Amino acid sequence: MFGPEEGAPRLFGLPPGADFPAALVAGLRARLAGAPPEAMARVELIVNTERMARRLRAIFDAGPPVLLPRIRLVTDLSEAADLADLPPAVPPLRRRLELSQLVARLIEARPDLAPEAALFDLTDSLAALMDEMGVEGVDPETVLSLDVSDQSGHWQRALEFLSIARDYLAALDAPPDPGARLRAAIERRIAAWDAAPPAHPVIVAGSTGSRGAVARLMEAVARLPQGAVVLPGFDFHLPEAVWDGMGDALSGEDHPQYRFRRLMEALGARPGDVRLWQAEALSDPARNRLISLALRPAPVTDQWLAEGPALGDPGPACAGLTLVEAPSQREEALAIALRLREAAETGQSAALITPDRGLTRQVEARLAGWGIVPDDSAGRPLHLSAPGRFLRMVAGLAARPPGAGEVMALVRHPLTHSGAERNRHLRFARELELWLRREAVPQPGAADFARWAAGMSDPAAADWAAWLGACLDAAPETLPLAEHAAALRARAERLAAGPEAEGAGALWEREAGRKAATLYAGLEREAGAGGAMDAATFADLLATLLQGEAVHDIEAPHPGIRIWGTLEARVQGADLLILGGLNEGSWPEAPAPDPWLNRALRHRAGLLLPERRIGLAAHDFQQAAGAREVWLTRAARSEEAPTVPARWLNRLTNLLHGLPDQGGRAALDGMRDRGRHWLRLGAALEEAEELPAARRPAPRPPVPARPRSLSVTEVQTLIRDPYAIYARHVLGLRPLDPLDRPPDALLRGTAIHEVLDRFVAATRDAPERTTVAELMATAEAVLAEAVPWAATRMQWRARLARVAAWIVEGEAARRKRAEPVLLEERGAAQLADLGVTLRGKADRIDRDAEGRLHIYDYKTGDPPSAKQQLHFDKQLLLEAAMAEEGAFEALGPAPVARAVYIGLGRAPKEVPAPLAEVADPDKGRVTAAQVWAEFAHLMRRHLDPEQGFTARRAMERMPYDNGYDHLARFGEWEEADPIHPEDLA
Repeated sequence: MFGPEEGAPRLFGLPPGADFPAALVAGLRARLAGAPPEAMARVELIVNTERMARRLRAIFDAGPPVLLPRIRLVTDLSEAADLADLPPAVPPLRRRLELSQLVARLIEARPDLAPEAALFDLTDSLAALMDEMGVEGVDPETVLSLDVSDQSGHWQRALEFLSIARDYLAALDAPPDPGARLRAAIERRIAAWDAAPPAHPVIVAGSTGSRGAVARLMEAVARLPQGAVVLPGFDFHLPEAVWDGMGDALSGEDHPQYRFRRLMEALGARPGDVRLWQAEALSDPARNRLISLALRPAPVTDQWLAEGPALGDPGPACAGLTLVEAPSQREEALAIALRLREAAETGQSAALITPDRGLTRQVEARLAGWGIVPDDSAGRPLHLSAPGRFLRMVAGLAARPPGAGEVMALVRHPLTHSGAERNRHLRFARELELWLRREAVPQPGAADFARWAAGMSDPAAADWAAWLGACLDAAPETLPLAEHAAALRARAERLAAGPEAEGAGALWEREAGRKAATLYAGLEREAGAGGAMDAATFADLLATLLQGEAVHDIEAPHPGIRIWGTLEARVQGADLLILGGLNEGSWPEAPAPDPWLNRALRHRAGLLLPERRIGLAAHDFQQAAGAREVWLTRAARSEEAPTVPARWLNRLTNLLHGLPDQGGRAALDGMRDRGRHWLRLGAALEEAEELPAARRPAPRPPVPARPRSLSVTEVQTLIRDPYAIYARHVLGLRPLDPLDRPPDALLRGTAIHEVLDRFVAATRDAPERTTVAELMATAEAVLAEAVPWAATRMQWRARLARVAAWIVEGEAARRKRAEPVLLEERGAAQLADLGVTLRGKADRIDRDAEGRLHIYDYKTGDPPSAKQQLHFDKQLLLEAAMAEEGAFEALGPAPVARAVYIGLGRAPKEVPAPLAEVADPDKGRVTAAQVWAEFAHLMRRHLDPEQGFTARRAMERMPYDNGYDHLARFGEWEEADPIHPEDLA
């Protein structure tokens, strides 16, 4: 294939913008034109990714017919038969588990190094470091002997731990990491080639040599008699002086061509020795010259001044470039989706290239609205698939007691009870959720499910509740990893199958299920290396493993619309390339922090620098930007703050802006104008038709449909917001109680009421027990039952303790006036002429020696003032009126001596109701009879056909939402707007 005129070392390249696999195959065919058919079959083609291998086979399959070359992956070299004496590489999961135990002990001994939550992140970074050392051929002693006297103490401690890790693995007689075994295999292959060079062509194609072992392979192949290296995206326009100035990794590693500079240096070659693999490779020379100049290393960007004018008019080079500078990522995604939609409709192949998964999700969502499903090469993270979410949720059961929301999320999961009788399962799930909302069960368990089933008419509910309770019954224990894994599998499969089925339901089915099954089988196989851990750590481990896998479960993607990561884009081609998310921190991504070695120590040890990733990302940008039609897109602002354009985009725009005399600014304006066109299309697409705003409602339903039974607390609502009463009683709408009841003021009030009720009941016949100790003992018992959150219990107990002495002192004074006769008593009084019933529950009613009643109501917040009670908050006054009307059957009609709010807030106080035996308007005092008459007048007015139920009639606070404001469309109107009465049939 290669003649003597193409002497070794033999380096070829393809320019940025060329479809590398297609050009590689075309070059092979051209070089072997006229050769016998078996000549192609003798070619050994070594590529670095399975994606590249698949693409090459697809191009060969497209014809014309030919015998295929031997296409191999770099990693296949470690699987050759002549390497049987090399110990097999340790499975990555086993190594991670072994290291996790060591890192756990490190964190326990050195809590300043990292929090416990970082256990598996630290483990992964340590495993990656050890693998990198193997690939790069860096001996552990080289790292451990680094001089860190000029570094902070953290790095000294990190090196000490690396020494411990080395000794630990040595004691285990652990097999090599995959990276170390690959390097050993490559070194052995190179030695065999040195002894007996292969006569057939050997070509390494598509690699930049960014990993040390692969770079060694490329050097060896380039020197073979029939060996060659084909470099992707080689910059043929870069001057030799620039190549020579990139010798220092600390300053040159972030340049897209730096790795090629290292390879040429190792081979003793010059840039001029790199020949074009295929002269007809499709690329745009003018564009490549422009991009090459824009991406010059930072120290020599002054060359723009000297070489910029030599570019000539950059207009033709920029004719295929579109620059989209969107105000937000949402608008960026919409513009991209519109362009991809046009490509799909016109038959143009198009690809979005971006490492920003947030952007790709938005673009996919937009395309889905038009029925376009792109072929996303990244797939979907396994932990976000149905089996991944399900396994994480089940693992979390043992980590901590689940709340009601977590329980219902698991019960309603599509994989739960995925076997027979799923319709009945969904019906039971609905009924259970409504019951949990009503009963406000914060952490439901088997006993709660049994209590729910007892109230169901369907006899199958009992078995269903028992099954659910058994599945969710998981104690947080410390167990060996193997036992955790076995328990999770049993629990997950039982949940997926249902109470009456065997097997695992649909848990391990379809693509995502099979992927999860493979991963979980690997975890069970290597569990012996994991040691013992608690349930929370096991759940974190499982989540970490699931996050590291992706699943491709799209069944019928669009054949011409694709989404690629930067790695996939290296081996693909399309008519239109969209480079999205070109902002710093996204493309290029910020280097991940390294807890083991800083940048300077890595350089001294001969390891890869963080800038390597930036250099690879720059190379990806340069390759893609050289295509015929390219979009460059970014958002000027993220959700949090303004963004900074990617450094390469910044350089390109600055270079063009600095060439006004030769059309640079005009070319840049043209790029931006093309982008603005698509942004305008997106804005037009989203422009909504203006609809007339709703008016402030005051519905007037028929009199027979109006409510005739209210509670005393609803009277205040009827006065302040009649529309809420209309929605609740006429329309029958009630806001759902929260599933996960937070420890809010309502729950605190309920708990404190229960404490005081039990305290009064316990001391009613034993006044000597009316002590602070008895009150706090009662509080301990009630809070333990009603409040499952330990921190909240402590906080509420402390708040009650601050006012306990005041409560006991006030209780003694109340007992001197009267004796408690009713606690939490319900009553009802009638307005017979109107057919209206007023219902209420009194917290406490005492009766004195004269038969008069003393009514008390507990408030954990601030009690309403006397004026508020007179005009709005009439609860206590109405209870007094009801008592005089005989609403409480156990007492009969009786005069009310006083009604008092007992406020238990930060400043405890008693606030009497403005009640008197004789009305005194000047002092704001009313009688119980007067209160009853005012209530009758209020109800009579709201039974008048001309009276509407006005929305937000007299709200105390503007932002207050009673659950019906969205129904009244509050916000489209203001409280100062006139009402709009509407008669309802």
